[in-house]
Amino acid sequence: MLVVIRGAGDIASGIALRLHRAGMELVLTDLPVPTAVRRTVCFSEAIRLGETQVEGITACLAHTPGEAMELMKQGSIPVLADPEGRCISALKPDGVVDAILAKKNLGTHMDMAPVVVAVGPGFTAGTDCHAAVETMRGHTLGRVLYTGSPIPNTGVPGNIGGYTVERVLRAPAQGMFHPCLEIGAQVKAGQVAAMVGDVPMLCTIDGCLRGLLQNGIEVPAGMKCGDIDPRCKPEHCLCASDKALAVGGGVLEALLHFTAKREG
Repeated sequence: MLVVIRGAGDIASGIALRLHRAGMELVLTDLPVPTAVRRTVCFSEAIRLGETQVEGITACLAHTPGEAMELMKQGSIPVLADPEGRCISALKPDGVVDAILAKKNLGTHMDMAPVVVAVGPGFTAGTDCHAAVETMRGHTLGRVLYTGSPIPNTGVPGNIGGYTVERVLRAPAQGMFHPCLEIGAQVKAGQVAAMVGDVPMLCTIDGCLRGLLQNGIEVPAGMKCGDIDPRCKPEHCLCASDKALAVGGGVLEALLHFTAKREG
């Protein structure tokens, strides 16, 4: 089964881990200059670095759909700089997963593939996708919706270690982003995590710096640029989150559900 995943950030990468381990062939797409924060667990880093690994699985940059097919034959996950998903018409996949997490539909529709699964708010199952998967932390995280829509975006990050909005680092101004620390660093509240232009972006709580935007990106004021985990476990920086894997399980269910119905 060939599946194209739109997006290659941390949630999309957790989905990719689940599908890859279930034996599916994958192609991921993302921006030419990815803006993922949890870069150590994002296959989007292949666009920036040419090759990356997440939990022992290798992803490589592909420049064309044909090159992506060759990389799949070699056992790698190809990643294309293709935010519009132009490769989909050439690859003719069995499934498409929208894991951009834009909180709105950026062009995904049910005619893209026999099975189209959307992740998070902004979609309605049966209208612009065959199924949608809940991304809100809590009782329904990872649940597949075959009708209706996921919970609308609240603007409040999920609770981790008793913190929500406090654990997210946002650009204090518009400007060029320059990190001062490495992902995995133990930090204290008030410590400088990065500079945006000449304005410091300060750590908001004590913990482990779980994510930090790459160097040299122009960012607007208020953009999410970092993530602090108050549980203070650096090893968490190197593996997909519970949320990403839960959502990945829901996507796997939805793809197999519709595939079984077609084959039955």
